[in-house]
Formats: sequence, C-alpha cells, structure tokens
Amino acid sequence: MKQATGIQLIVCDMAGTTVRDEHEVESCFTKAAMQTQLEMTDAEILAVQGWAKRHVFEVFWERQVGSKSEEWKQKVDSSYALFREILEEHYRKSPIVPTEGCLELFAFLKEKNIPVALTTGFYRKVTNIILDKLGWLNGLNEQHVGSSATTIQASLASDEVAHGRPAPDMIFKAMKLLGVSDANAVINIGDTPSDIQSGKNAVCRFSFCLTNGTHTSEQLAPHEPDKAFASMHAFRQWLEENL
Repeated sequence: MKQATGIQLIVCDMAGTTVRDEHEVESCFTKAAMQTQLEMTDAEILAVQGWAKRHVFEVFWERQVGSKSEEWKQKVDSSYALFREILEEHYRKSPIVPTEGCLELFAFLKEKNIPVALTTGFYRKVTNIILDKLGWLNGLNEQHVGSSATTIQASLASDEVAHGRPAPDMIFKAMKLLGVSDANAVINIGDTPSDIQSGKNAVCRFSFCLTNGTHTSEQLAPHEPDKAFASMHAFRQWLEENL
C-alpha cells in the first residue's frame, strides 16, 4: 500500500460514516416508493445509498415508465417530494449521534492540522438539519466552510454540484474550497459502493471504506476499497501509524 505521508485533506461521508445510521434512509426510500407505486426492492435501495437522492427516483422511474417523458417527470417530482417530507421529518424528530470513534478522529486530525470535509448524498436542507443537531454547523460560513476552530472544515451536499456520487464532484469542490490542489493528498472514506467509487474517480491517494455502516465487508469488497476498517476508531489508529 502507498504511504500516507503528505495528506492534506480527509473527505468523509455522513450517514453511516460520521453519523450513525440504522438504515433510516432506506426506510424513508421504501415508504416513499411504496406510497407512490415505484417498484424498488430492498436490495436495490441499499445498492444506491450514497447517490444524490433525486437521481435515485429519476433512474428507477425511467426504468418503470420506459422513458424520460412528462409522465416520468411528474412521477419523479411526486416521489421525491414525498421522500423529502418523510426524510426531513425523521431527522427533525429522531436522535442524531456521531458514529463510534468519529469525534476522536476529528480531534486527532485537528491536532495534525488536517482538515475534514463531509460529503453526502443528502441535499442541503436535510444536511443542515443533521449538522445543526450535532453542533457541527457552528462556525461554518455561507459556503459551509469553517476554520481550524470548527468541528469540521467543510460540508458538501449533493445538490451543490453538477453530479452526485459516484462522480467525484463533491470531492473536487471540497479540495477547491480548502485550497488542496492535488487529489494524491486526499483520503476519501465512506460506507457505500458509491463512496468508494467517488474516491477512485477523483484519483484520491486512498479510497477507504467502513464496514459498520450501511454495508457489510462482503458487500463492499467487490468494489475494491484500498482498505476496509471496522470503525472510525480503527481508521484513526491506522492514521496514527501511517501519517
């Protein structure tokens, strides 16, 4: 494996990686799909975790109606609107907590003066609901960029770039916002296949995964992460040994 020296940025996913996820997002997708008669299996819903949320409905409604017609657009709009309502209500009412080892990782990286950027398949409104409840929104400016004093140094939502995961757009935008010019100085980590692929598409030094989020190690292995970690504790320990 390559050396980890010279790392200037750690890019982390949110739900399942830095924010504890009990498959709530999949549950919200299931409810919205069932109530709007969209045909999606549980396995398909799991497979698209990490994608921009509207894009999920675009892909599966195109499969069901056969084309990107006016009917398709109306069905996408209907399903996505209901999904947003269900998702926002869930995160407003439910406890939101960091994943095991996440805060310790943030503290370690702060000591090393390595910034953290959070990327997500969520859109900005629900991203801010989550960040605000965690206290991670404090100190971020209008571009959702912070400083060495804030818990995180940048937040990127999928509706703020041209293409969500597995495209590398959010990673590239995080680099630009934080003044990092070389993707070889970036580590990307997430808990879904699209997280892994976005890091590879950005040509990050490493595209790692966690196996205690939404996907198991067996589900993630075919997507060839550079390394799999059982928790953020394990990831931090690896950084301590390799930075």
